[in-house]
Amino acid sequence: MSQDQKLQRKLSLPLITFYGLGTILGAGVYVLIGKVAGVAGVYSPLSFLVAATIAGFSAYTYSHLSRRYPKSAGEVVYVQHGLKSHHLASLVGFLVLATGSISAAAISRGFVGYLQIFWQVDSSIAITLLLVSLGGLAILGIAQSVGVAALVTLLEIGGLMIILFVCREDLGQGLSSGTLLQLPTNSAAFAGVTAGAFLAFYSYIGFEDMVNVAEEVIHVERNLPIAIFIALTVSTLLYFLMAIAATSALPLEQLSASDAPLAEIFVAKTGYSPEVISLISMLAVVNGALVQIIMASRVIYGMAKDSKLPPWLSKVNSHTGTPVRATLLVTAAVLVMALFLKMEALAKLTSGITLTIFGLVNLALVAIEWRTRSGKQRFSKIIVLPAIGACLCLWMLLSSVLKF
Repeated sequence: MSQDQKLQRKLSLPLITFYGLGTILGAGVYVLIGKVAGVAGVYSPLSFLVAATIAGFSAYTYSHLSRRYPKSAGEVVYVQHGLKSHHLASLVGFLVLATGSISAAAISRGFVGYLQIFWQVDSSIAITLLLVSLGGLAILGIAQSVGVAALVTLLEIGGLMIILFVCREDLGQGLSSGTLLQLPTNSAAFAGVTAGAFLAFYSYIGFEDMVNVAEEVIHVERNLPIAIFIALTVSTLLYFLMAIAATSALPLEQLSASDAPLAEIFVAKTGYSPEVISLISMLAVVNGALVQIIMASRVIYGMAKDSKLPPWLSKVNSHTGTPVRATLLVTAAVLVMALFLKMEALAKLTSGITLTIFGLVNLALVAIEWRTRSGKQRFSKIIVLPAIGACLCLWMLLSSVLKF
């Protein structure tokens, strides 16, 4: 290994787009749509839209900053330049590591629910074998691992299209009647939407992971912002339609209690075996975990290269072009959490940490632009939008704590 060996630019616009879509979709409807329905009920589509709106403001900020600072450990760089605090930047780096590792652990637990449709295997054994395999794939090379992720992402989208097709009548009725698009009429319903949005927010985690492989993206200043926009737009549309279809196709109690919600929807609507959709769901979940492991290892690499972590973690293998030691460390951490924590708790913890990171990154862009502008220029969209994004993140965090 050589500490001076650099990461290799092998990710084209399609690959980096599928990289983002893979983790967003894998961490979303395939695992959590039933849990969101459990707290938001018929307002689940609205919860997904609220979460998408909050994510959208932060996506604008990430797109702008990724063009200006195309580095691994992107959030650390953004906060360092924006808020001028070495300690705060280091804290953000560790929070990003936590979200990647916790999210991968949550996704890995979701894998077991679909796997048990095929084999009644011990969950600990299944999780261990899964994560050892994913760690090995992440070490093999960025082009190979993201190439696999891109192929699986196509299958993920195909699986969602199958569910939308078999639920087409329910989806059509929900869209035409507007009953599933209604606004909350009382404080309890509003609280349910907010709680559902907090949980659904986990489903949008992924676009920010894209900035952490910036040093491996071809024409990064152009391709990365475009890929972020495409990934978030496509996932939002799919989530919204899936929320309507799912809450129309199954009783809310059955949907919220399921560990394999899409498989149950498929069986309820067709009467056929759920094996095909379950296999696609398993691959989607695996894909999400793989992308999170890749992301977290790049954050460790970037922080070690910037002397915020021990320098031996920044070493890149000369044959694979990947940070092997950082990847092994991340895989081990994910395995421990996946074995001992429950999926819903992991998802909520990830949402809370991610909202904190998004808030700080939004403030970083506000600070950067505020210092370089004066007068009326300080009220341009490049300052106003991230300021709104920061306020929305704070509101969502307070709502989750105070339950209003």
